[in-house]
Amino acid sequence: MIPIKVATASLNQTPLDWVGNQRRIEAVLRQASDEGVSLLVLPELCTTGYGCEDAFLGPDVAARAWAMLMEIVPQTNGLVVSIGMPVRHRGGLYDTACVVADGAIAGFAAKEHLAGEGLHYEPRWFKPWPNHQVVQLERDGKTYPFGDVFFDFSGVRMGFEICEDAWVARRRGALDGHAMDIIVNPSASHFAFGKREVRERMVLEGSRSMAVAYLYANLLGNEAGRVIYDGGCYIAQNGALLAQSPRLTFDDSVLTTAVIDVEASRTEQVRTASFQADSSDPGAKRVSVDFAFPRATMERSEPTIPAWESSAHHKEEEFMRSLTLALFDYLRKSHSRGFVLSISGGADSAAAACLVSLMVDRALAELGSERFAETLGLPDQASARDWVAELLCCAYQPTDNSGDVTRNAATGLANAIGATFYVLDVQRIVDAYENLISGAVKRPLSWERDDIALQNIQARARGPSVWMLANMRGALLLSTSNRSEAAVGYATMDGDTCGGLSPLAGIDKAFLRHWLRWLETEGPVGMEPIPALRAVNVQTPTAELRPKARDQTDEGDLMPYPVLDVIERLAIGDKLPPADCLEILGSEFSEYDGATLRAWVKRFFQLWSRNQWKRERYAPSFHVDDKNLDPKTWCRFPILSGGFERELSEL
Repeated sequence: MIPIKVATASLNQTPLDWVGNQRRIEAVLRQASDEGVSLLVLPELCTTGYGCEDAFLGPDVAARAWAMLMEIVPQTNGLVVSIGMPVRHRGGLYDTACVVADGAIAGFAAKEHLAGEGLHYEPRWFKPWPNHQVVQLERDGKTYPFGDVFFDFSGVRMGFEICEDAWVARRRGALDGHAMDIIVNPSASHFAFGKREVRERMVLEGSRSMAVAYLYANLLGNEAGRVIYDGGCYIAQNGALLAQSPRLTFDDSVLTTAVIDVEASRTEQVRTASFQADSSDPGAKRVSVDFAFPRATMERSEPTIPAWESSAHHKEEEFMRSLTLALFDYLRKSHSRGFVLSISGGADSAAAACLVSLMVDRALAELGSERFAETLGLPDQASARDWVAELLCCAYQPTDNSGDVTRNAATGLANAIGATFYVLDVQRIVDAYENLISGAVKRPLSWERDDIALQNIQARARGPSVWMLANMRGALLLSTSNRSEAAVGYATMDGDTCGGLSPLAGIDKAFLRHWLRWLETEGPVGMEPIPALRAVNVQTPTAELRPKARDQTDEGDLMPYPVLDVIERLAIGDKLPPADCLEILGSEFSEYDGATLRAWVKRFFQLWSRNQWKRERYAPSFHVDDKNLDPKTWCRFPILSGGFERELSEL
């Protein structure tokens, strides 16, 4: 046996936070050393943060990353550490993993395949490193191996796949041609529903097909505003999972350790008939390092999997945990003092309010009240309800078109979770605007002639008061528009879209309503349900902007939300034309006649095309679902277009 104690670390970093990023790296180095770790893998670009955007292009970011590296290197005595950082070299900026061994830089592995789809934009900032090329990097009078390299630590070989290198069809580690003992993967792999299973299969298959120990490290938390990292780290060997980290935690860092047996991988390579023996000369690709891994005590352990990961309601759990983590990080990293919410008594604002309450519950459970207060820079509170009152201010803002059902639902939910709650009647403000415009145009306004204007002024009249509350409290104003509304522009700009953060814009209405019913009756693992949501869940969704006699409903204005969401998935996610969407809808929704489905398809494509400008103006939202509609992270579409005129005429 050749047992080595190895570790991966998830880190909650912030772009360009030089002091904080270095502090968290140094803390996890100390923890690894204290726990007897010999090999530690840190996430991709953990020195600078992954989301530096165009700041990467200037000279300062790479220079400061190098200065940080120089301060970290002396703290690696007795360790081999992979540290993610950008490096400038001969007219290019490269995404690299710096390998430091026992207080000295051994070399740099450079990323070969850059992620350039969806929310990733790496080719804008980095250049891909050519396969099989190795050069010498010159810095401060010293030279270091740089490029497509692997490291030989007194006979133990370690190679690299840096994030996207493992996601491409022809994996870098498998094609290297030189048998490795260990493959390490420093990643910045974003969270999305269902992605954990894909990532876990990738790690297990890599460890099996290459017959190696595979160490996968990832970022954690809401790093830069929109993208969430779940911190999922894995250690696998020969197709078996040895350890995995808890995901979506509120910690600054999580260290995951295991003991691997290098000899077991070598035996597997010899045993497997399809494994190609290494008979080539590695040449300059091999970086020999005068470091011998100390022999660890061999231990057998099963990975610990939190109960919520195996829940029958896994997506509901993931949604709650990802968004509460995102809200917590956004709150503390923006130096805000809480949230303000215009609560309508409907599903969207109820979901936003519950997420803030659940964020408090999770933070208190994971961090404790004192550390929670210290993290936010706020006075400690006596109870969870006191914390919610401190951090969440809700305002119900009725007009004459509002009813007792929504008022009671909003009041009951705010009281149930302990939020600060106000009723701010805005009818006089609406009347003042109507009288002002009526006098200017020299005619009374009517619902027959001015329907949209009369609806929108009610929504917009609610904006100034909640903005004022947010300013007074130093808080973030949450807007409540969801993904289904964003798709068709069913939202009032500067009305229900008011806010500095739009946490629900990546979630479709059908799932939100399902999630709220689950939260009412069951709730997350280890947490209590919220029965007060019943008053919200029994309602038919309505904007409540037309007179009560007109019986306004969201689905009456648009179409059934399940139909809308399927059309969006087909048209925008799968890029299908209207005719194909209609054909598939006919099989999925056979309860509706063809003329009705045709009208809904036409309405969707027309509204989608007309409302890209609204999606461009939404406040930042959280990325939780790949193929979403956010033009800043996934779905780019022209503001002005032909509007699918010919395609719709062919229906």
